[in-house]
Amino acid sequence: MKKIFLVYGHYNENSFNAAIKNEFIKHSELKGNKVDVVDLYKEKFDPVFAGEEPSAEVLDHRKRIEKCDTIVLVAPIWNFRMPAIVEGWIDKVLAPPWAYPIGNLRKKKAVIFCTYGSPRLAITTFFLNLPIRRLKRGVFHMCGIYNITYRRYFAVPFVSDSKRQEFLEDVRKTANNI
Repeated sequence: MKKIFLVYGHYNENSFNAAIKNEFIKHSELKGNKVDVVDLYKEKFDPVFAGEEPSAEVLDHRKRIEKCDTIVLVAPIWNFRMPAIVEGWIDKVLAPPWAYPIGNLRKKKAVIFCTYGSPRLAITTFFLNLPIRRLKRGVFHMCGIYNITYRRYFAVPFVSDSKRQEFLEDVRKTANNI
């Protein structure tokens, strides 16, 4: 059994991101894994970091991460970044000296599910894959995590229902391979 810590960063429970989260949880649990979910919007996580000591909430998230094998992020990409609430979570929870530079999370795996409103060509060509490079190199590599699965779903608002089902099938396969 794997222990998974899932961070969800979308405000709308009817969004495609919610479908990704729900599908991932369902299929991970069917494989016998335990999924611990943090819904940043529902929990009203405060993303503002002003140099303060870690709050009880941040310390709780860190303890839960310490107990897990895999960290999963589910969020859209807006303006080439995850929503501010997720970015703030990264800044507060995956912060030095707890997460890096000593690589405290090096024995963990990361899975990132991101949705985009733009087509693949725009992201990979014109914007040089900035979101994936920043998340992998600038966040997880700094924490010592190199075993990273990054799943991207492009042009989500514009694709057919059958294409969304293909995306969800990919989520199921990813969950089954944790």
